[in-house]
Amino acid sequence: MSMLTPPGMGGKYRITGDRYPRMRRPRHRRRIVLGIVAGACVLGLIGWGTLQLIDVFGGKGSTAQAAQDKRHCPPGGAAGRAQAAPPAAKAPAPASLTVNVYNATDRAGLARHTADELQKRGFKIGKVGNAPAAYDKKVKGTGILLGPGSAAAGPLKVLATQLAGAQQKTDDRQTPDLDLVIGEGFQALATPQAAAKALALLNHPAPGRTPAATMC
Repeated sequence: MSMLTPPGMGGKYRITGDRYPRMRRPRHRRRIVLGIVAGACVLGLIGWGTLQLIDVFGGKGSTAQAAQDKRHCPPGGAAGRAQAAPPAAKAPAPASLTVNVYNATDRAGLARHTADELQKRGFKIGKVGNAPAAYDKKVKGTGILLGPGSAAAGPLKVLATQLAGAQQKTDDRQTPDLDLVIGEGFQALATPQAAAKALALLNHPAPGRTPAATMC
């Protein structure tokens, strides 16, 4: 064995010139492994995308939503929905309301003048005078509108069209009459034009945005 033979080669290889064996790890295994991993990732992405397309175009989601919507649809489809929607309650006419006018300020004659103006606009006038002790000189805003609990949804809203910014409250009275308590911030009632417009909107509210109609 030559002195130039690498140790451990067992004499299998012999250095006879300027060439000698290069011992390198084969690279083809690494390429095969990387190819398998990349292929598995690609197949996984394709499968996931296929499932998404099936859900979208196959109608599973839309079918479930349609079934849920159908449970909430009234009989008769669109006609049934129109019949199921309760009609909006019409606001009472000013002539059907009796208003007591009280002055909680130190300005004399304010209650009488306001009551006369409300009467011209169609309201019935009850008591006119100074505010009760609970409100006298204690109302800082334009005024307070008082009435029974049943008046909150209609009568108080009608009276509020005549006095912008007034606070609406209910109490335990047993009579249907309303109170208008004039406060320190009061300057005048709303103009007849503004009050008429507010009353018209109360009876015919502007249509708001509604959710998209459901096919029944």
